[in-house]
Amino acid sequence: MPYLASMAQNRFPRASGPSQRQLRVGELIRRRLSEVLSRGEVHDPELNAMSITVGEVRTSPDLKVATAYVMPLGGSNRDEALEALRRNKSELRRAVAKALTLKFAPELRFRHDETFDRMDDTRRLFAEDRVRRDIKAPADDEETGLHDDPAADR
Repeated sequence: MPYLASMAQNRFPRASGPSQRQLRVGELIRRRLSEVLSRGEVHDPELNAMSITVGEVRTSPDLKVATAYVMPLGGSNRDEALEALRRNKSELRRAVAKALTLKFAPELRFRHDETFDRMDDTRRLFAEDRVRRDIKAPADDEETGLHDDPAADR
């Protein structure tokens, strides 16, 4: 049995990140999903009434699973948007598969795109006084006599 466990662990070797093929296929899926959603090509009036942004699509190493990170316009009704996408994932999968020349149509999974939330947190962090003090311009250091070059202190 230990042999089988090691086979499962080595199925997707740990690399530094996604391969060029994964990135390329992910971007193609993202573009096609965006087209389908913006044109209202899905036969669901509730989904067609929503304006949904597809921020990123990440694919598994074998390209059989694609996870789309989505956000409804304005960030409201996230749960309703995800539910509508999940309800129509087979139709979306067919629409994506028609545009791609892959051996298998990837299974689509949908998650909230938290990029905008993280950007807001970062902006809030940079607005704090203690952080501003730490990232002051280097010109302020000349007033205090601090220099990066030890020879300049002589």
